[in-house]
Amino acid sequence: MNVASASITAAVALLGVVLGGWLSIHNQDRLWQRDHARQWRDIRLAVYKDFVAAYRQYIAFTLEPTANITAVRFPHSPEKLTPFFDQAGRPYKERLETAATAVRLVSESLDTLRAARDVVRSVREIAASRATHSEGALPAEPFQQLWSAQHTFLLAVRAELGLAVLPVGTDEA
Repeated sequence: MNVASASITAAVALLGVVLGGWLSIHNQDRLWQRDHARQWRDIRLAVYKDFVAAYRQYIAFTLEPTANITAVRFPHSPEKLTPFFDQAGRPYKERLETAATAVRLVSESLDTLRAARDVVRSVREIAASRATHSEGALPAEPFQQLWSAQHTFLLAVRAELGLAVLPVGTDEA
């Protein structure tokens, strides 16, 4: 009986060591995945914040009385105008393009990508409109499209990041 008892005790001890090792590895993997997800969430949040800052600065420059913007027909859609900036406005355009590309690189949500694309289209339309209007005579429709696109973008980002839905009455610019 001593040999059988010792064998059972050894087998139980070995099973305990194996199970403990597996649980330790499993817990370490879960911690790594949680930390990895948190890091990517922080990266996405920073990229989305930079995107919002870039398009708002783009709009602010567009509304400057001294902004020199020209517009030409878009090659693939002649009914649309595409804006061109002078040397002073080029950094705003480049920052917007860089931020929009960064959104495309890090976003996991198709809704976020579509909403960011709509924001970029809206701000470009405002800039193209500014090429033919003074800053005080810009039509309201492109701005309404921008506010709508911005709201959709914020909702998509919040959903992607797992944040609560925006409370009612907080969707103003």
